[in-house]
Amino acid sequence: MKFVVKYFSEITIKSRPVRRRFVAQLADNMRAVLRDIEPGVIVHKQWDRLQIETAETDETILAAMAEAMCNTPGITHILRVQEYPLCALEDIVTLVLPTYRERLAGKTFAVRCKRNGRHSFNSLDVERRLGADLIAQTEVAGVRLKNPEVTVQLEIYDQQLFVVEQRYNGMGGFPIGSIDAVLSLISGGFDSPVASYLTMKRGMRTHFLFFNLGGRDHELGVKEVALYLWHKYGCKARVLFISVPFEEVLAELLTRIQDRQMGVILKRMMLRVADRIAEPLEIDALVTGECVAQVSSQTLRNLSVIDQVTERLVLRPLIAADKGDIIDLATKIGTQKFAENMPEYCGVISVNPTTRARLHRVVAEEQKFDMAIIDRAVENAKHTRIDLLAEEDLDRTDVEVLSVPLAQSTIIDIRHPDEEERAPLRLNNTPVLKIPFYELHTRAVELAGDKTYMLYCGKGVMSRLHASHLLDSRGLNVKVYAP
Repeated sequence: MKFVVKYFSEITIKSRPVRRRFVAQLADNMRAVLRDIEPGVIVHKQWDRLQIETAETDETILAAMAEAMCNTPGITHILRVQEYPLCALEDIVTLVLPTYRERLAGKTFAVRCKRNGRHSFNSLDVERRLGADLIAQTEVAGVRLKNPEVTVQLEIYDQQLFVVEQRYNGMGGFPIGSIDAVLSLISGGFDSPVASYLTMKRGMRTHFLFFNLGGRDHELGVKEVALYLWHKYGCKARVLFISVPFEEVLAELLTRIQDRQMGVILKRMMLRVADRIAEPLEIDALVTGECVAQVSSQTLRNLSVIDQVTERLVLRPLIAADKGDIIDLATKIGTQKFAENMPEYCGVISVNPTTRARLHRVVAEEQKFDMAIIDRAVENAKHTRIDLLAEEDLDRTDVEVLSVPLAQSTIIDIRHPDEEERAPLRLNNTPVLKIPFYELHTRAVELAGDKTYMLYCGKGVMSRLHASHLLDSRGLNVKVYAP
């Protein structure tokens, strides 16, 4: 089985050295992503495409490979193909029929051929001959060149013929790692995960920075969404999840700073810390999910005052987006449910917040703030490689990981519904509950204290995070099922 991967159009217009670099990065990313699914996969790098070869025939694995490629930045579309040596035009129909005969029954169709190389025929010759042969040898309803019910797709490269079994749309953008790294300030609501996704899509290796204003539940929720984004779109890039304790900063704001200025000054304190954390990582840009005029601190005047504390570039991918569009994109990329179930905490709610902050007044208010608190926040920031987040929580709580279900236990499948539907967990003698991980903390009250539960998530990361949390917060008898 082969997949043909077509580069995003913007890659193809780059200079030759840049294009080579982008293509090499994309090939590396594809290997990293696909070998987790199919260790024997082979990635061939070519000037205008990648060719992915696998001996795998299991449809579940092939579907998982296709999905992973669709979620890899830098790709415009993916073709699942059958490859044959190029034959005479009159013989092509025999290679096409195994794939298309049943699809064509009673349907209108058109033939589309893309050709590259020196041949005695052109693409139109192929389309006409194959179309006539399909009419003669199948039960088609007829030819419809515009909006056909079935499109028979072929690609010819020199002496290779590819019969396209299926076409998948890619996400576009540039390969992750082809653009400089950024530090994304993520809070777990609708906006900041979408902003992080957009920087990842554009090829930026995106580190995550979380300001903990109080509570492990919120931190766990943000870890979940960061892990989700990294697993689905991050191409296994080495990035950090950085958690900064901000409770002391918040307490200082509430006791010392004028109510109207607190929102703007809180954002300035966050940017100060982000600036200092970015420096040793050699990161030149910070990313936020701010959108102009969405809340009081996000007027143009206030954003300008906020940005005065850093010389680093502040990227705001959502700056002109409507909230409805942001929610639609969150739904499309799979972060909506996280936002809806996020146990957000916000201790800075001004009664009459300023919408036109004056820099000199803000600076005067900040004179009352003990900046040593910012120093302590930076010193106490916890840097964790994102793929090791689960192990970080395991160090804190003794979670037992077992490869077989215990007698009298209940398995809780906490995978995303899309993943669970694609590969259902079936066990003969053990009951299975389906509770997506983003709902687990709100539905934990449904779990009986006298039963044994085993969390399952496929990769083992989310199950470990949640098992640790449920042990600490609710004292439930929870283990991890990792077959």
